[in-house]
Amino acid sequence: MPRPGARLPPAPVVRVIEENGLRNVVLVGHSGASLPVTGAADRIPERIAQVVYVDAGPLPGGMAVIDFKKPQTQEEWRKQVAEEGDGWRLPVPPFNPESEPDSLAGLTGEHIARIRKLATPQPFATATRPLDRPTAPSDRPSVVIASTFTPEQVRMMADSGNPIFGPMARMDLRHLPTGHWPMFSRATELAALLDEIAR
Repeated sequence: MPRPGARLPPAPVVRVIEENGLRNVVLVGHSGASLPVTGAADRIPERIAQVVYVDAGPLPGGMAVIDFKKPQTQEEWRKQVAEEGDGWRLPVPPFNPESEPDSLAGLTGEHIARIRKLATPQPFATATRPLDRPTAPSDRPSVVIASTFTPEQVRMMADSGNPIFGPMARMDLRHLPTGHWPMFSRATELAALLDEIAR
């Protein structure tokens, strides 16, 4: 596991934007993809118009995805990586509707079959390496499309002092109630919402 504070490089995203001379970019990150889009926006803010987080939000500097999980889940992940992932890959989850009813809400059997077919293991470092973020808060426009939680829950968690939800509460919060995979369960509505945000 990398040392605390090791930088998670958003290099591929930055490279695509810079090599193509892109400006006024709207970056969209779903779930764990919140880290690369946040890192890219931190690195080249002059090229980014706004960042949209789909059922996610930006983690504070120094915090990794695994830190957001319960201790039991963290231990399960480490065991899976050691036993099934050659020590460096996090295996694809089972996507079981019975054990993940909230996450998989709105998905059909066809959706789940497609996700299982296309999903691939991911390097475990993407879950254990935190972002090295600027200490000064950004005034860049950011939007959260909340699917498995509500804007009210974000504000309540922020008011409780939760460091993760504090920044999210200051963003433009939109609610698209469904499971964690709105690109499948409510694809048309998500596309329309992203189009509205980008405009």
